[in-house]
Amino acid sequence: MEIAEKKGKLFIISGPSGTGKGTICKALLERNDIDISVSMTTRTPREGEIHGVSYYFATREEFEQTIAEGGFLEYADVFGNYYGTPKAMVVEKLQQGRDVILEIDVQGAIDAKKVYPESILIFILPPSLKELRARIEGRGTETEEVINLRLSKALEEMSYIDKYDYFVVNDIIDDAIIRTEAIMHAEHGRVVPEDVKYILDKYKEEEKCYTHQ
Repeated sequence: MEIAEKKGKLFIISGPSGTGKGTICKALLERNDIDISVSMTTRTPREGEIHGVSYYFATREEFEQTIAEGGFLEYADVFGNYYGTPKAMVVEKLQQGRDVILEIDVQGAIDAKKVYPESILIFILPPSLKELRARIEGRGTETEEVINLRLSKALEEMSYIDKYDYFVVNDIIDDAIIRTEAIMHAEHGRVVPEDVKYILDKYKEEEKCYTHQ
């Protein structure tokens, strides 16, 4: 007899800019049989972007209709364009037994947790602010003013870490990927009250096969 979980799990990964969360998510997708949530946006597609792969592109009217119907796990208006995570698309994958990764900002993660309490929130931390500054400076694209703003924003985001279920310090990227994977595997072994009857019934069914031979 094989115990199979009824639903997949939603892992929400976030953290300050420069912590490497995008790199971790990319590695998780390459190393595991999981899906990543595709966001919906009202902005115009950029060259090379594909509808349903890069984003789900929608009109402002379509997006606001979905808001009115309660159809997002989370959404935000960013510089005049909406961005959001369609709830139905994520829930469908979870019901199929698929795990889903959602990479979003801290406020989005907290909002999504309220809508889908079973979400597992993982916060990616830098080893230090000094290292975070070095990583941002290493991009060579930010002014000193912008770097200082990003560091202030990072501290603000870190103040919400108590809302998260786990944290991973990204000092060495390979180690951070392994630790994040370990959290995901451990969650599949968590005893969830609503699944207890399902698991016990599976074993009782097997027992009947052996005791009535």
